[in-house]
Amino acid sequence: MPESPPSNTVAPFFLGLLCRRIAVRPTWRGWLAVWFFVALGVVVGGRGLYGFLAVQDPVPGGVLVMEGWVSDADLRVADVEFRRGGYRVWCVTGEPLEKGSPLLAYHDYANLTVATYTKLGGEAGLLQPVAWKTVRRDRTYASALALKAWLRERGYSAEKITIFTSGVHARRSRLLYATAFGPGSRIGVISTPEESFDPDRWWSSSMGVRAVVGETIAYLYARLLFWGQ
Repeated sequence: MPESPPSNTVAPFFLGLLCRRIAVRPTWRGWLAVWFFVALGVVVGGRGLYGFLAVQDPVPGGVLVMEGWVSDADLRVADVEFRRGGYRVWCVTGEPLEKGSPLLAYHDYANLTVATYTKLGGEAGLLQPVAWKTVRRDRTYASALALKAWLRERGYSAEKITIFTSGVHARRSRLLYATAFGPGSRIGVISTPEESFDPDRWWSSSMGVRAVVGETIAYLYARLLFWGQ
């Protein structure tokens, strides 16, 4: 006895190759409920997105490394952190300055930051520059490799490293440094608050949306598609 078609279909046609299926789809009220819960998820998740990216997880002692593009105000904060955190060495990474820059005499952002620190009253020779060559992509990873080589050449331990950075770049920086240094190093991170937008309402400004959404995409790329070199 032939089997009857499922309750959500009608009898086959076109030589038994096709059949019509009864589909269930939302009404306008159903779609309204779907979009309501989607919007609710975006709002709830979005409120925690900045905090997820701007993670705070320092590892006192060892190496404190600062990215050369941080502001002068962050430079002062990093100075305080170095003195109270029991770090052995304080470094700043940076790529070469562009041709034609009025600051080209400093060669790179690392040495420029060191000079800035000294002019702000910092102790000469305390902040160590770690320059690296310009790359088109994965610049944070390139800076991590440069620091790894610099530490090895000078006999410093890479067991504990804390990255000092700004805003939403923190979590991706820690991930890329962990990739570069490997499982033998504990990578911490300190993120200073954003100054260009309100972190608690980042979605209310174009600057905040560009920073958070752009960094979210970059982090997902680093987490899912980047495996080092």
